Parts: sequence; C-alpha cells; structure tokens
Amino acid sequence: MIGVMKVLLEHHADPNKISEQGRTPLTAALYATDSGLPESISLKCVKLLVEAGTDVNAANIETPLVIATSYGLTDCVKYLLKAGADPNIPHIHTGAKPIELAAIRGRRKLVELLFPLTSPIQTVRNWTVEGIIAHAKRPSKPSKPTVKHDKSTKVQLKSFGEKAIKRKDYHGASKFYTEAIELDPSDATLYSNRSLCYLQTTEADKALHDANTCIKLRPEWIKGYYRKGAALMSLEDYKEACDAFMAGLQLDPGNAEMEKVFI
Repeated sequence: MIGVMKVLLEHHADPNKISEQGRTPLTAALYATDSGLPESISLKCVKLLVEAGTDVNAANIETPLVIATSYGLTDCVKYLLKAGADPNIPHIHTGAKPIELAAIRGRRKLVELLFPLTSPIQTVRNWTVEGIIAHAKRPSKPSKPTVKHDKSTKVQLKSFGEKAIKRKDYHGASKFYTEAIELDPSDATLYSNRSLCYLQTTEADKALHDANTCIKLRPEWIKGYYRKGAALMSLEDYKEACDAFMAGLQLDPGNAEMEKVFI
C-alpha cells in the first residue's frame, strides 16, 4: 500500500483529490484503520501525503483530526497537530471539537495532546484536562448544526451510500447510511438501504432490525416488508419470511419483485 502510494505521488497524483465517497487520500488512510489497517501503516501514509502537500484541514465530510481522534489514533493525532491540523474545527454532525470527542470516549492521552492547542469552550467551566473529562461525563449534548445544514449533509451522505452500493462496497455504504440516520432517524429509506447493506455483509440480525424500523416508519411502503423477508430468509426463518413477503404483496398485489419470491 505504501509502495503504491509513493509511486503515485512521485508521478504527481493529486493528494487532495476527493473520491466518490467524499474522502481525500488522507481521510481514507485514517478511515481504513476501522477496517483493520494498523495505525502504524496509516501513519506512514499520512506522513507521505502531508509531505506531498495534502490539506490537513480538508473537511468535505470530517477533518482528518476529527477522524483520527474518533478512532483513537494517538500517533496520527500527534503528527497531524505538528503538521498544522486545527483542533478547533468541530465534528460536522455534532458540533463537538476533537478534544470533546476524546473526552467523551475516555481517551485522556488525546485530551492532553489536544488541550494546549484548543480554544476554551464556553460550556466547559473548568478548562483543565480534568475539567474537560468531567464535563464529558455529564448527560449533555453538544450543539447541533442548523436543520438546513443537516438536510444538505443527509442528502450528500445518502448519495455517497448509493454510489458505494453501485460499487458493491456495502460496508462503506452502511457507514454513510448510519451517519445519515444520525441526522434524520425518521427517514425510512435510509433504514431500508442500510438493511440491504447489512444483508450483503452477512449481518442478517442487523438487516432485520433495520427492516422492522423501516416498516414502523412507513407501514404502507412495500420495500420494508421485502427487506424483512430477505433478512428472515437469510436467518432461515422461512415461515416468518413468507409472512413478511405476503404482507408486502397485499399492499401491492402486482409488485413484480414480490411476485418473484413466490415463483
């Protein structure tokens, strides 16, 4: 991976190019740790990209520092700060700064690293490492972006998810839908789409849960019943699967997708 990246950068590949998933090479290198890439390898990639002139504060979805902090990548956080990453740019969905994300997850070392470079937060009365950690333990919510911004971001995340599905990247797509659901937990389509992703990644229990949620939100929509039936088939609960498909077929007797199930 590192060798390929070196060759690409030596041949003038753009270190700031945004992928269809909305990621730069830098954020992709950090996100990859969630799929098993060792932090040591991610850090080497980060260093190569920084040396090539990547923007350490690019925030098409989240900044590299927000991602590294969320995943507990201490060495990457340390390097990004030295490279000029701004610890005052908040999480795009919750409005929480990296230091708050670290404190919420109980990562004291990261709080200590971020503390000297983070501007005081008005809601944190005791602006010390101990005070920030104590504040994070309280049942309070960080400030949220505007409704208009939430809607725009949800549409973007949904689009990224759809593109990921077309590439058969179901794991990546499910993450985009999860982020979109955090912004709008009342959108049945998001649960339906994520149910499909979970089914493709052999997480049938999760697929069934999302299908049931979809049905609760839009009981008149046939897609939720189809997703439920597919999940139950995967779980080998054929009777319940048949009932789910039949319930959907009753809503739309001429639906070709449902009819195929019974052929």
